[in-house]
Amino acid sequence: MDAGYQDKVLQCRDCGNDFVWTAGEQAFYASKNLVNTPARCPSCRAASRAARTGGAGRPREFFPAVCDRCGVQTQVPFMPRNDRPVYCSNCFDEVRGQAAR
Repeated sequence: MDAGYQDKVLQCRDCGNDFVWTAGEQAFYASKNLVNTPARCPSCRAASRAARTGGAGRPREFFPAVCDRCGVQTQVPFMPRNDRPVYCSNCFDEVRGQAAR
């Protein structure tokens, strides 16, 4: 593994059980510039994520919209507002690419 990482045993702040933070996970965290160690075990992280997103396995809700750039009918994963433009996926990719330059 990278940079001499070694598996570490951590205690979950939610359930109190010990879990292993592997050397591979540590290297991944470092590659993403994450500096904090995980506070929850994988099971509690999954439960927390499911609670935030409305439950695992639940289909995502989409809303009808018209692309502000090309006028095509599309669906977006958020409720469109009148004060913000809405783009189809092709136009969104183009607009995002232009903004990155």
